[in-house]
Amino acid sequence: MEIRKNKIKAFFREGKSTVGIFNGIPETYAAEICAGSGFDWVLIDGEHAPFNLNSILHNHQAMVGHDSGIIVRAPSKDPIFIKQLLDIGVQSLLIPVVETAEEARDLVKAVTYPPNGIRGVGSALSRAAQWKRVPDYFDKVQDEICLILQVETVKGMENIESICAVDGVDSVFIGPADLAASMDMIGKPMDDAVRSEVRRGLKIIKESGKVAGVMAVKDSTIGEYREAGATFIAVGVDLILLAKAASDLAQQYHIK
Repeated sequence: MEIRKNKIKAFFREGKSTVGIFNGIPETYAAEICAGSGFDWVLIDGEHAPFNLNSILHNHQAMVGHDSGIIVRAPSKDPIFIKQLLDIGVQSLLIPVVETAEEARDLVKAVTYPPNGIRGVGSALSRAAQWKRVPDYFDKVQDEICLILQVETVKGMENIESICAVDGVDSVFIGPADLAASMDMIGKPMDDAVRSEVRRGLKIIKESGKVAGVMAVKDSTIGEYREAGATFIAVGVDLILLAKAASDLAQQYHIK
């Protein structure tokens, strides 16, 4: 049995520009709908949506047979939960609120087996290793792990160059909403000052050789951030799409 190839890692290696959607509905039907919709990737949002380890696993299982790559946003930088995500088969991780190079180095260690990291060895219980059915798992696993760090605070943006310089980090993803809040402009991610800071960050990420990512759900900012260097762009959230479509339909037929 061969180790599963990581589509996200392949996109990054090829330099492909990708678009994806966030999955915030912890039900497998929603996961399958997202994964079969033609997006390059789907991100299971374990930070803000009501997921736990089991529901992340179930949505992950529902998406594996589709063409979209799969990413999981962990709820925190906790290395124990990161270990559990890796063991259930998650290969691409987005870690929120990374603010320093030291945190970035710790996260690289968290997704790496000893002697270079601290990931616990539990392949007999691990879906990732297919319960020891992948005979060369330890030789190949690191090539298929993709670590994406989310920078979304003023402090993180101040340290973005040093974060990008950390070996083992594949991509740096900027979150405009939280960045706006950190800049004392909560609810205003479209403010000129916020967008200027996002563009500055994307340029630094691109110049560092890392893949530059961002959340951009409006056509105007998608083009703006692509021009600044973003090639890994989230363009929607399933919950928002459902809520808007339901509201629009109700309004169309005057349902109150």
